[in-house]
Amino acid sequence: MSTRTVDVGRLLDEGQWSNYQKFLIFGTALTIILDGVDNQLIGPTIPALMAEWDLPRSAFSNVLAAGPFGMMFGGAFGGSLGDRIGRRTALLLSVISFAVVTLGIAFVNGVTALIVLRFLAGLGLGGAMPNAAALASEYAPRKNRPFAVTITIVCVPLGGMLAAYLAGQVIPVYGWRTLFAMGGILPVVLGIVLFKLLPESPKFLASRREKWGQLSTLLRRFGHNVPSDANFVESASAGPAKQRASLRELFTPDLRLSTIGLFGSFFFCLMSNYIIISWLVTMLRGVNFTQTAASNMLAVANLGGVGGAILAALVIQRFGSRLTMLTLSALSVAVAGVLAMMRLDPNATTGLFIMITLAGCLMNAVQTTMYALAAHVYPTAIRGTGVGIAVAVGRIGHVLSSYVGEWGVGGGSSVYFMTVATTMAIVFASLALVRRHIDRSTGERVPARVAAPATH
Repeated sequence: MSTRTVDVGRLLDEGQWSNYQKFLIFGTALTIILDGVDNQLIGPTIPALMAEWDLPRSAFSNVLAAGPFGMMFGGAFGGSLGDRIGRRTALLLSVISFAVVTLGIAFVNGVTALIVLRFLAGLGLGGAMPNAAALASEYAPRKNRPFAVTITIVCVPLGGMLAAYLAGQVIPVYGWRTLFAMGGILPVVLGIVLFKLLPESPKFLASRREKWGQLSTLLRRFGHNVPSDANFVESASAGPAKQRASLRELFTPDLRLSTIGLFGSFFFCLMSNYIIISWLVTMLRGVNFTQTAASNMLAVANLGGVGGAILAALVIQRFGSRLTMLTLSALSVAVAGVLAMMRLDPNATTGLFIMITLAGCLMNAVQTTMYALAAHVYPTAIRGTGVGIAVAVGRIGHVLSSYVGEWGVGGGSSVYFMTVATTMAIVFASLALVRRHIDRSTGERVPARVAAPATH
């Protein structure tokens, strides 16, 4: 390698994590907070819609499914778009698109229009996630990458908590239309600001010779001394990234088992989490919990998820993703099993409070760290596509959670929580298939021949 050739992948992997890079992770995370807000605004708004439009709750089942259905397509399309036009550009276009549609919801007067707009918002919401994960992974050094991606994705439940808080404060005073107007205007403003502040992924810039001037400037801001006439290569992809990535590349012999494992884990983990998010309050209301008490249980599940995800990201840096994620999945199964055996008493909630917090902690930790794992599994050239399609598969599980969760609630608390235990057991089996796990300490990929014994 000549003195004027700069390996961007190696430079970023082995470099420091500068304050500027941390600022970029923060900016990326802000977009996902707003993604989480807009994603979960509809749930707490349904009682107000039922009252204003004089409709039963069952009339809104398709509204609840429309968002994740759109996210399923948005995740696949958004990730592929990021591989072609850049992670940052695709991310911010997604943010502005779901914001504009959310603003439009403030003016609807019927269920049909609401379903259409929630589907369109879902396209943007789904497109934001894989690009944020890929962008965060490419801003950070290798050893900090799992934490950087997880701290970005964990902003989804933070956004959900913010949505619930805003709904409680805004709807009683100003009405639900004001809530959706706020949910639209804020992301538009942030998206415009971040177009000025966030640079494109350095690895993406390395694949476009005409953007090497921007790349040199960016790397210097990261603290790297690069020559003005540097010739950039990216070792992770054995040269410049491809202009397009195909689904077939996710199933090459080196990636096949990891892709299957990721698809299964995303599908069933999102199903598990949204069975909790969408149906926990309904299930608890059915056993005589008050609306406030039931909502508080959902709140602590989200709060536990935030803490669990951050802790899991730190543990992965020490012990690797295989041991960490399999342990978290197994513990999730155990906790859901305990919940299935508990007698739920509205007058004695301490035990339930603790177990629901643990369930949220463990299940959200698995879900959020899966984005870091997926970003690690796929090389730069197909990372956006790989993460995007994995998320899209997960969205199928998200959509189906509406119906699986309803079936579980119909069988009582025991069936409900055993459904969660079963889906998380399948997550465990799926993660065991993944061969390209994050290694402990170094963050390097584990070859299949080394990782395989750990699955026994």
